[in-house]
Amino acid sequence: MVKEYSSRLPVSFSKELEFDTGEVWSIISSPGHLNLFHPFCKSNEAIQWNGEHSDQLIYLNERNYIRKFQTWDEGKGFTLLIGDEGGPQSYVVWELEKKQDQSILTITVYPYILAKLPNFMAYMPHVMWVKPRLQRYLHSVLTGLEYHLQTGKTVPRNHFGKHPWFS
Repeated sequence: MVKEYSSRLPVSFSKELEFDTGEVWSIISSPGHLNLFHPFCKSNEAIQWNGEHSDQLIYLNERNYIRKFQTWDEGKGFTLLIGDEGGPQSYVVWELEKKQDQSILTITVYPYILAKLPNFMAYMPHVMWVKPRLQRYLHSVLTGLEYHLQTGKTVPRNHFGKHPWFS
């Protein structure tokens, strides 16, 4: 992990998926993959996908973020920075694990929000405001992936409810 992000208060969410890791990896590692399963994604377009990976994510509320991938561990996961071009960045870790005949996908976000505060001052706002909203967001994203894996269909926008930060 990049040291400058390790002191931030993280938020994680994991989901067991009834699919093997190869099938899950083939989706989450493809260019524009968020178009298939992200319920708050208006568009996700690759900027560069061979070698260094980066893409643009436009949310339903028109928030426009650039994702710059930092590490890429084939079949196992990746890390990325996400945020406004030239603005504050959140550090995100996607980890894919095999569990018998299924997969566990975990997304951990080290958000930039509250990052300028010492942890003792950020702790209560993080626990009461940031963490519940980010966990709901991550739950929707991973449930969208599960929906896509089960049906082969693109997840409808706001399918699991609207989100105050991204809808």
